Amino acid sequence: MLKLPVEFKEKYQKLLGDEEATEFFAAMNEESKKAIRINTLKNPVKIAYSLNEAIPDLRDAYYGEISGEDPEWVSGYVYSQDPAAMFPAALSGVKPGDKVLDLCAAPGGKTTKLGEQLENEGLLVANEISGTRAKALRENVERWGIGNALITNESPEKLSPVFYDFFDVILVDAPCSGEGMFRKNPEAIDYWSQDYVLTCQRRQKDILNEAVKMLKPNGRLIYSTCTFAPEEDEQIVSWLVNEHDFSILDTEIKDEKISLGHPEWSDNNPELTKTIRFWPQDGVGEGQFVAVLQKNGGNAETVTKKNKKKKQKKNPLRLTKSQQELVGNVINQFNLPDSLSDWSKKAMVRNDHVFIPAIVLSEKTKLHIVNNGIELGILKKKRFEPGHQLAEVLGQLKQTRVVDLATLDDYQKYLHGETIKVQSDLRGFLLVSYQNLIFSFGKITGNGILKNFYPKGLRK
Repeated sequence: MLKLPVEFKEKYQKLLGDEEATEFFAAMNEESKKAIRINTLKNPVKIAYSLNEAIPDLRDAYYGEISGEDPEWVSGYVYSQDPAAMFPAALSGVKPGDKVLDLCAAPGGKTTKLGEQLENEGLLVANEISGTRAKALRENVERWGIGNALITNESPEKLSPVFYDFFDVILVDAPCSGEGMFRKNPEAIDYWSQDYVLTCQRRQKDILNEAVKMLKPNGRLIYSTCTFAPEEDEQIVSWLVNEHDFSILDTEIKDEKISLGHPEWSDNNPELTKTIRFWPQDGVGEGQFVAVLQKNGGNAETVTKKNKKKKQKKNPLRLTKSQQELVGNVINQFNLPDSLSDWSKKAMVRNDHVFIPAIVLSEKTKLHIVNNGIELGILKKKRFEPGHQLAEVLGQLKQTRVVDLATLDDYQKYLHGETIKVQSDLRGFLLVSYQNLIFSFGKITGNGILKNFYPKGLRK
């Protein structure tokens, strides 16, 4: 039984009324729901999970539970995410070719959905201010096979001068008081107070002030939180409308299980009913608030042309012909997705790391970059060693240079970093799969031993 703060209970009794508040508090003590999303970027194969219970109004999303050692997770075919938390990215309207920013991105649930919608076309900037959480973000983006992402570890204030009037869509899943996660993470109750709610509101405004600078005129802002507090939800949306000239767009969600925003909890703007709320008593997932807004005014076309000129700069770190040959000897053996079809023209090398940048930034740009695009691998003395991110990207297509591990024991040993004896006529670098789910590179030597190239940092 959750011990909810007296001040919290009094607040929501006043906002909801006694009957609905009673349902709300009772639902807070029910079991949390777990769910998965299917990665449509990957080559379709059969997965082991039941897909019988779909989440309302979402595609490729189902209730269910997975393990971090399951081959579906390791290979980036599924992502474990709270059902309600899937909606902000799904409602973003992102399409291939857009420039998109996920400003508060870790651990990557919303980022991976945005990248999936882009279909490796356009640009996805995923930012996380925490260095530790940025590492987890990178691992999830890599696992999902996204090749057009720039991952940064910065404050919004550092990003806004670099990307002024730049993005078509910005998603801000703002740091909040976390009321919607009380039943999932009861420790969040310990630091809750009304003063903390107001502290979060001020922080959200600071973040959004910078986000607004980076959004193109007529661009879309998706604002979400995992709290119930009107101060952080409806009142923030009203502030965006009144202070920054935004319009609230209709999410077009009409499911009876999903609640609408409350104008009376803010400035009585009837447009606030276009925002949506998820309550535990609705039975969808944890607490979540989502608003889709559009930045009014200006001419986005002028900005677009200005930005295109920057792309004409010559690549200063291009591969030499001999380096291209070393890389090509390895990766040209595989079936390459469109994002890699002209890799030799796009690839760059820095500190022996070969990568295809998602965006070429000026050398004067002082941002802490965690990852830029696809890392193809590392150049070593007279040879090229393919990287793990490349393996996850190649998993988007059916491949022939693959060894499928025969047993669960072999799979678990490989995840631990062990070498495996395999039956295969293939030699050299190849992709490693289990149950036809590609998750790593390996290398078979002359005696049929599969050398392990699964990254040490990911080993179980």
